[in-house]
Amino acid sequence: MCGRYVAAKAVGDIQSFFDVDRVSEHLAAPSWNIAPTVQVNVVLDAPDKTAPENGVVRRLESARWGLVPGWAKDPSVGSRMFNARIEEAADKPSFKNAVVKRRAAIPASGYYEWHTAADGTKTPMYISPGETDEDGDTALFAFAGLYEWWRNPAAADDSPDKWLLSTTILTQDSEGPLAEIHSRMPVVLDRDALDLWLDPTTEGDRDLLDDVAASGAETIWSFQAHSVGRDVGNVRNDGPGLIVPHA
Repeated sequence: MCGRYVAAKAVGDIQSFFDVDRVSEHLAAPSWNIAPTVQVNVVLDAPDKTAPENGVVRRLESARWGLVPGWAKDPSVGSRMFNARIEEAADKPSFKNAVVKRRAAIPASGYYEWHTAADGTKTPMYISPGETDEDGDTALFAFAGLYEWWRNPAAADDSPDKWLLSTTILTQDSEGPLAEIHSRMPVVLDRDALDLWLDPTTEGDRDLLDDVAASGAETIWSFQAHSVGRDVGNVRNDGPGLIVPHA
């Protein structure tokens, strides 16, 4: 699973890395302790009549982490849908419509997982790419995700609360050394698969999910893990000190 992650890059870095065309005015700030139900940044491709060529614009938006299906009566259901199993997403009523044409990339620097020892002791681990960028910082990457728009029937048509954008992170069985930490891991979106994954004109199906899961399983082998302090367990704590290795 993926229930806590880090997105420490500035908006400009995200925009450049993902070749974003349009940036929302209200985006989430960098954070080293992102938990479900908060606002997170997502990259998505959306149809736009004013766009040249294929009529699709790449946007950087803020979305609530925890997907709310369009048919939901209450957005609170999203608190239970911050992850979606990629093996089941194409068939689950909550996710199958998003699989078809509402797929997202969720920028990240790393994520946390709690390793449970034989004696029941839980140790928080920070997992991130092995490589660094030109500044020596952890390289930016993306989780494969889904998104939905939920219409608030109680809000006026011109209200900023009329539409809620929400997202979920796909997960798969863990691979390699990460399997020793937890049985599940987030699906890491391979850079070469990004355009196809985001393209709303490509109808998503089980084959696309399988291909993304396979490439993600290969990519994750280059990731590294180290233990961190227990402060990360409190969502009120934030800052780069949370990812410092802990003996």
